[in-house]
Amino acid sequence: MVKKSPNPTDKHVGARVRMRRMMLGMSQEKLGDSLGLTFQQVQKYEKGTNRIGASRLQQISNILEVPVSFFFEGAPNNSNSQSGFGEAGSPSYVSDFLATSDGLALTRAFMRIKTPKLRRRIVDLVEQIAAEED
Repeated sequence: MVKKSPNPTDKHVGARVRMRRMMLGMSQEKLGDSLGLTFQQVQKYEKGTNRIGASRLQQISNILEVPVSFFFEGAPNNSNSQSGFGEAGSPSYVSDFLATSDGLALTRAFMRIKTPKLRRRIVDLVEQIAAEED
C-alpha cells in the first residue's frame, strides 16, 4: 500500500496552528484537552497528517484567539486563476522558521529590542555569519 503524503494546504494550516499555539506558550496536551482530543491527535493536525474539519478549525481559532483566516495566510495557492490584487503571502520558510521553538524564541527576543540601530546591527551580524557558512 502506497503511503499518501499530506496535502500542502493541510500541512500549512497545521503549521500555523503549531506556530500560534507556541506563540501562546500552550502545550499540545492543553490544546488537546480544550478540544476533547489527545495530544497525539493535535500532533497529527499540526503535521497535516489529519485534516482539520471546518467546525474543529473554528474551535481551534477560538481557543488560540485568532480568526480562521489566520491559518490560511501564506497558504500554497493551487488554483490556476490569476488574482493580481491579492496580498503576497510570506514565503514558506518564514512560516517554517516561526513554527520552530528557536525561531519563535529568536523572534520574541528580537522584537523586545527597542533600538532600531541595534536591531539593524544584529541583522547585519546574522547575515555575515550566514555568508561565512555558504
